[in-house]
Amino acid sequence: MEVAILDAEDRPLGAGGIGEICVRGPALMKGYWQRPEATAETLRNGWLHTGDIGRLDDNGYLYIMDRSKDMLISGGLNVYPREIEEVLLRHPAVSEVAVIGVPNEQWGETAMAIVVAADGAKVTEAELKEFATEHLAPYKKPRAFEFVAALPKTTYGKIDKKALRAPHWAGRERMV
Repeated sequence: MEVAILDAEDRPLGAGGIGEICVRGPALMKGYWQRPEATAETLRNGWLHTGDIGRLDDNGYLYIMDRSKDMLISGGLNVYPREIEEVLLRHPAVSEVAVIGVPNEQWGETAMAIVVAADGAKVTEAELKEFATEHLAPYKKPRAFEFVAALPKTTYGKIDKKALRAPHWAGRERMV
């Protein structure tokens, strides 16, 4: 099996370049059953496009950064929600968190953190903003926080970010 990081034009990126993780080799699928459009989108130029964003280091180690569908673009800069989530999860009062992109007139979209507090813990937006300021670049910091009792999950038990984004993008032509 071969692994490569490809840019938006399916060109390989060098070590440290951030792009889509793609794989090729004899063990890959031939396509989706009766879904030619999905097959054409996923299998291009001999590569299977995973939908994951990552990078390879100088030694060929792969670092997965996020799902391409979860990445947001704020003021022209790529923001990876997983990075923000990992920072916020280090706060002792945070049990779970999901970061999504929400509309912003000036920046296109900005990060919003939807937080579940740890059992018995209390945490405020001000505390989490301060915590984020200590650990994240300014353009990556969530501009808004929402506190919920539980995050919606898919049937596979993953956080349903599509459901979390939907109310914020309702009535808009585009979700970016």
